Formats: sequence, structure tokens, C-alpha cells
Amino acid sequence: MAETIELIAEVPDELSGSRFDQIAAQLFPDYSRARLQIWIKSGELTVNGQAKKTREKLIAGDILQLKAVAADEDRWQAEDIALDIVYEDQALLVINKPAGLVVHPAAGHASGTLLNALLAHDPDLASVPRAGIVHRLDKDTSGLMVVAKTLAAQNHLVNQLQDRTVSREYEAVVFGSMTGGGKVEADIGRHAKQRVKMAVVTLGGKEAITHYRLLKRFANHCHLRCMLETGRTHQIRVHMAHIKHPLVGDPLYAGRPRLPKAASEALIQGLRNFGRQALHARRLSLIHPSTEEEISWEVPLADDIVELLALLEREDS
Repeated sequence: MAETIELIAEVPDELSGSRFDQIAAQLFPDYSRARLQIWIKSGELTVNGQAKKTREKLIAGDILQLKAVAADEDRWQAEDIALDIVYEDQALLVINKPAGLVVHPAAGHASGTLLNALLAHDPDLASVPRAGIVHRLDKDTSGLMVVAKTLAAQNHLVNQLQDRTVSREYEAVVFGSMTGGGKVEADIGRHAKQRVKMAVVTLGGKEAITHYRLLKRFANHCHLRCMLETGRTHQIRVHMAHIKHPLVGDPLYAGRPRLPKAASEALIQGLRNFGRQALHARRLSLIHPSTEEEISWEVPLADDIVELLALLEREDS
């Protein structure tokens, strides 16, 4: 069932003379400026019962009334795909995504995605853009993701991501030996020649900051905790490769498996057969859109990463 939204507000003195869309953004902060402009143009958001243009100036005492039905996304089909649900309430859905599951339909992945699974789990998500997905994990990254179940929650979460009040902690296994943690602060943009890759760039990139802490050092590998300050595509994978410690199993940024000298046959096979980047979104914290309280979730490491760490432990013993 599509989400029905009914709101009413009066223009205060301090906003008198401002544009309709600007006032609406102040009075209805749960919704994005773009969404409010759509409702203004459709006549679902009115002034004193009449449709107005977005740029029209309003005066104190004008009454804004919103009566809208969030349009269903009919481009995608619901599919019965199992979800590991960590938390759910009226505003949020938190899932533990397995490696191998694509988040959003795209070229080459028109179905079988997390979005398709979400629509089957909760048909009302059809009325929220992208079925409530506000951030993504790469196909072969496992771990925590949050989904918004209403337009208001979605706008709230998007603003939090922009304001960097969402805390995301990952665990990774990388090649090489580190002596401690640190910070990578290097802009990320599209790779100049290989368009499927991202890269650290000096011009035209977006700010990207990754903090990392050493959890365990092995002979030729390290187990890290990585904290994202920004959320760029492939950020941890690009930054770790940039400092010469690419993720184990990352075909895009690590190349062929690096096999340590004198490695046992078990480790050689384990590294060769690890079929995805060793990256797991372990902990997620954010401000709840309804209660305004900080809330956190944590999930165990994925089984394949646990097995990889055990293999590295045995190799060192």
C-alpha cells in the first residue's frame, strides 16, 4: 500500500517574502527539496488551497497543505530472496548482506538484487525511491546496511550521510605487514583508463578519508578495522591499494593472489580460492529518524573471513 502523506503548516513572519519551495523545505524538513518541488508541480502541495509555482513568493499567514501519495516504483519486480534481518521498526530496516548479492538493479543485474528482495519483504517500500536504499555495499562486500521504510526516514538518513553522523566500521584482511594504524586522506575519482575502476586522483576527484586500525598482524597479512569518514565508491579498496596493502581476494585492485614465500599448500590454496574482497561491514551507528537517539548494530564476521583468519593464524603458529 502506497504511503499517504497529509501535512499542514502556516508561513511564519521570518519566512515572509521567500519562495514557495524554499518555505516548504523549511516547514517540511522531513522531505527533500526535489521531492517537495515534485509535489508543488503536481498540485499536491498547495497554498491556501490553490496550486502555486515553485518560485512564487509567499507571505506570513499563508497556509501550506500537503496531500500526497508517494508514487510506487513500478520498474522493478518483487522477488522472494531470503534476507538476514538484524533490526526492523516502522522507520528502518537493517540487514546483514551476504557477499555475492548485488544491491541495486543495473546493467547485467536486472533482477536477483537486494532491492528486489526488499520489495518482496515489504511491498510498501515500492513507494520509497530505490526501495529505501540510501547507501550501498559492493556486490562482494558483506555486512550491515540500513534501509529507510518511509520518505521522511530516507531524507533523514541521506542528510546524516551528508553530515557524516553515520558511523560505519568495516573489517578487512590485507596483504603486507603494517606496524600500526593510520589515516588515508586521498581524493577518489573514476580511473582514467579503466572505467570499471576508481582511483586516487589529483584533479576532479571527491574528498575521501579512511581511518584504519591494526587488529592483528600476521607474517604477510594484516587484519584491520577501517572507519569511513566519507563514503566513496570502492573507498576502502582503493585507499588500501593506494598505500600498497590491497585487500585479499580483490580482483580489481589487488590483481593476482600474492603468495608468500615458503607458504604452506593450505595457505596457497586458501588465498587462491578466496573468491571476493575480504571486506565486511561489521558495525553501523546512526541517529534514529523518529526518536533522534543514537542506535548501533554489530554483526559477526562472515564465515569465509573467519576461516581466512584462522588459516593465517595456523600458518604463523
